[in-house]
Amino acid sequence: MNEKRVRVRIGHSPDADDAFMFYALASGKLDTGCYEITEVLSDIETLNHRALEGELEVTALSAHAYPYLSERYVLTSCGASIGDGYGPVVVSRQVLDRDGLRACTIAIPGKLTSAALALRLYLGECRTKVLPFDHILPAVEAGEVEAGLLIHEGQLTYTESGLSLVVDLGAWWKRKTGLPLPLGLNAVRRDLGPEVGRDLARLLRSSIEYGLENRKPALDHALTYARGLKRERADRFVGMYVNSFTVELGSIGRNALRTFLEEGHRAGAFPNKVEPEFLDA
Repeated sequence: MNEKRVRVRIGHSPDADDAFMFYALASGKLDTGCYEITEVLSDIETLNHRALEGELEVTALSAHAYPYLSERYVLTSCGASIGDGYGPVVVSRQVLDRDGLRACTIAIPGKLTSAALALRLYLGECRTKVLPFDHILPAVEAGEVEAGLLIHEGQLTYTESGLSLVVDLGAWWKRKTGLPLPLGLNAVRRDLGPEVGRDLARLLRSSIEYGLENRKPALDHALTYARGLKRERADRFVGMYVNSFTVELGSIGRNALRTFLEEGHRAGAFPNKVEPEFLDA
């Protein structure tokens, strides 16, 4: 008797670190059993909004978005993007201090991104303008906005555009709390049930582990999403966000997420205080 196939759409960002994580699943390197896996590529803010509608069975989402999604999705303890002493950066054409930055309009990659929440925690209320993440660096360079909040590979390339660093929010958070900065998470839709959820969490963990154990082909795959990064720099970027925290958040990662959400709630970023809930894979 043929095993019934279960269609599972997995949403993630079209960038090098996510591509590295999902290489084994995307390339058919794993036995997925009864699960028919389809990749869905969207920027993280779009994925946040699709998750609000419960559209995808498994999705990447921002830590910032989780309080709005906790009733519909449960987190996996693997697949997180954590900045340990580094993270999204704010850049400008001129040298600015914190007070100078408060007077600026800052381009951000989405209101529900973790980068936007980290900026709010650092700066308080400020003027922002939402732009697609890959439009922010050119907009700052062209003088269309005074400052920009960069995620993904822009964190490594902004100096080539002659821009100045205002603040590395991951470094600031580490100094403030002693903890890494949680940015991206992965989650499974609750209506699939705990058994299916655990299966999918195990597949995700296996894909991450496969990439780390087979770094060269996984990086070859990731380079197709690296938007012009040379191999050495792409490898560095992947190493920043696919690491031991990605395999398993552990107590430090979970505490970092809990603290980030508590600080966000205290700052009024979301109305309800939420305790992160994880699938036991």
